[in-house]
Amino acid sequence: MNDVSSVALPPASAPGKSILDQKMKKSPGLIGSLVFGAVLLGGVGYAGFHLANDLSGTRLLSVWPYVLLGVALLIALGFEFVNGFHDTANAVATVIYTHSLEPNIAVVWSGMWNLIGVLTSSGGVAFSILSLLPVELILQVGKGAGFAMVFALLISAIIWNLSTWALGLPASSSHTLIGSIIGVGLANQLIGGHNGTSGVDWSQVTNVFRVLLISPVVGFGLAALLLLLLKVLVKNPALYESPKGNEPPPFWIRGLLILTCTGVSFGHGSNDGQKGMGLIMLILIGTVPTAYALNHAIGFAQVPDFAAVSEQAAHVLSGYVSQDAVMDDARSDLTDYIRTKQYTPNTALAARQLAIDISHEVQQYKSLAGVPANQQQNVRNDMYVESETLRLMAKAKTPAYTPAETAVLVNYKKHLDDSTKFIPTWVKVAVALALGMGTMVGWKRIVVTVGEKIGKEHLTYAQGASAEIVAAVTIIAADQFKMPVSTTHVLSSGIAGTMLANGSGLQLATIRNIALAWVFTLPAAALLAGCLFWLLRQFIH
Repeated sequence: MNDVSSVALPPASAPGKSILDQKMKKSPGLIGSLVFGAVLLGGVGYAGFHLANDLSGTRLLSVWPYVLLGVALLIALGFEFVNGFHDTANAVATVIYTHSLEPNIAVVWSGMWNLIGVLTSSGGVAFSILSLLPVELILQVGKGAGFAMVFALLISAIIWNLSTWALGLPASSSHTLIGSIIGVGLANQLIGGHNGTSGVDWSQVTNVFRVLLISPVVGFGLAALLLLLLKVLVKNPALYESPKGNEPPPFWIRGLLILTCTGVSFGHGSNDGQKGMGLIMLILIGTVPTAYALNHAIGFAQVPDFAAVSEQAAHVLSGYVSQDAVMDDARSDLTDYIRTKQYTPNTALAARQLAIDISHEVQQYKSLAGVPANQQQNVRNDMYVESETLRLMAKAKTPAYTPAETAVLVNYKKHLDDSTKFIPTWVKVAVALALGMGTMVGWKRIVVTVGEKIGKEHLTYAQGASAEIVAAVTIIAADQFKMPVSTTHVLSSGIAGTMLANGSGLQLATIRNIALAWVFTLPAAALLAGCLFWLLRQFIH
């Protein structure tokens, strides 16, 4: 996901610089400003109305939770604003640099498709990121430690992203957020000592980091291969030329570049926008659990099915309960299992008991909206712990369930996740607006970097199209597999791959800066988030 920023423009003698400068100074115009203003007002009104409607059914004893909710939402949306602020040029650089679209039009077009990408996203990436957090902090999200965790994650990510932007150092917001999660987890473990809560889910971190590491390699290799394939299949020499003067490319090339810009913008919104969504949901669950701890869309019609699936899962788990199993508290036992990853005879017994308890709770209250306000968070925590236990059992293949038993447990986990892992539409709208507003601010700083500073020669039409096609496909595919990727790293590595395949050569200074970002972002974000978490824990109890 993210951001080559603040690199100096070429000297005044550089070809096309004056033309680009003139274009970049153009305003969106009256019609563009009115359209953007209308979308912004409409989105803010929609999100505000639905938030107020959700809160109207809550009974909070003081104004403090509302204040905390407002501040937390502003910080979370600020994170998405900075995210868009960093990332925009990745999508619009080629269409601006090749004169396929005017900058003011390109930015609005990209922002619109970012918004569509956010609104149509699955939410899977959001909860994939949340699964990296220590389980006990997620269960305590409405208490001091949970709030300290959320604020530390968001503030550290914003500080690092803005710092790297100001210094002109390319950085990935995905790496920043994961580094912050690692820092909070380690600090949480150190604060708690040997008897404290858990640290980091390293297996999950490894899986996510593996995707972040592989995706730029995929971008580099596939973009290079695609360019070579184009040279074999498409013999039109105009496709392999650099922009000349102020003239747009031939119509079909222009259409191709606009299409690839659209794909990258949509992919970026569908993947990157989800990172803020997950944290916003933690904030909502912590401050107003009555409205957001459980998915109130699970109503009377779904309860019988949920109860039946729970009973089937309990029956499967019963077959793996040993005679010497002794259970203390079901949720506590499963929380220990999630933290340690150590399967014991008590684990199956606790999982079976929690499945029975959840089934009884759902049947008792007839719908998730009917769960009493003071029990909403408890029921959610039971469901969350049960779901995470089933995920870890399946991953470890312990116990060794039969295919039929696995199908039952997978179905049960889906029902649990549908009840707890949901994102209201107004949250998507708010994130889309923040991402879009960031898009309007950050695009100017790196257009020339992407177009001219990675390779030793100017970017050709074919190179830009190849890199963006691969970036769009990679990002959208990652969204389907619920994994976060770095837009910046995928696209910039794709351009580097096309430069190498074209024999254009690479500018080592830019490559060095990208490598520095890879080296420093994780540890720097981890240190910053860990220190912030420790500091906040001194004041938030």
